[in-house]
Amino acid sequence: MLSGTVVDITTGAVTSHVRIDIGGSVLTASITNSAVQDLGLVVGGQAIAVIKASDVMVGTVE
Repeated sequence: MLSGTVVDITTGAVTSHVRIDIGGSVLTASITNSAVQDLGLVVGGQAIAVIKASDVMVGTVE
């Protein structure tokens, strides 16, 4: 779980992209518009990002 400040919310037809500043790094999450409303997310408000993934992709830089 990573705590941070919501810096931007871009709302689409069904989903929103929520950008959270976590100590200088910005994480973007795609969640439903109803989740944004249910959680009461607003720019400048505090939020917690919970990372849930079954795998991580790794690549190289050439």
